[in-house]
Amino acid sequence: MREISPAENMTVDEFFQTVPDKLKGNVLKIRAEKTASSRPVPSAKLIDKSQLLNSQVRLKLIDKVSALVDENLFGRSEMCIQFSMLLNQALVYLELPSKTIMGKAIYFNSGKEIFRWDHAWVRIGNEVIDGNVDILFENPAIPNTVDILPYWGPVNNIPQDRRLREDRNKSFPSDMDVDNIWWPELKSFIDTEIKSIM
Repeated sequence: MREISPAENMTVDEFFQTVPDKLKGNVLKIRAEKTASSRPVPSAKLIDKSQLLNSQVRLKLIDKVSALVDENLFGRSEMCIQFSMLLNQALVYLELPSKTIMGKAIYFNSGKEIFRWDHAWVRIGNEVIDGNVDILFENPAIPNTVDILPYWGPVNNIPQDRRLREDRNKSFPSDMDVDNIWWPELKSFIDTEIKSIM
């Protein structure tokens, strides 16, 4: 099982020793699920209204991306930027006019705002992919009233439980894990598993 430390200057084990006891249980639970191959995947809850590629490709692609970024010690609940960057690379490789967007996600429950945070997602023409939100319940910083399903489809059909507001002044930092570890593996996956079912 491959794990990546959230801190560049510390190993996974060193970082784990700094984690408050109340959060260590989250890490151990995630590790146990990884060992049992029972981690949540976005395809299980995806609201899929896309006209791009085909359903089988979309589901396999977002699940592979989620599995790769899930190598962070705390899982992928804070990996929306990396998820979006990696998915974007895959879509560009598949010759789609994709781009990664950063901005604010604002979440609602019964029409009332309950949470907002810096977030990242993918745009392909008039479609949006907000694919890493099925795992937000694992993030201790997010209220448990936030229950958002991943979405891939037209911008004008985004579920009413969220608003995605682009911030054009934000730029994406480079990410060595995305570029050097996950993208080569994802590219190989696309060549061997995805292109044959397109």
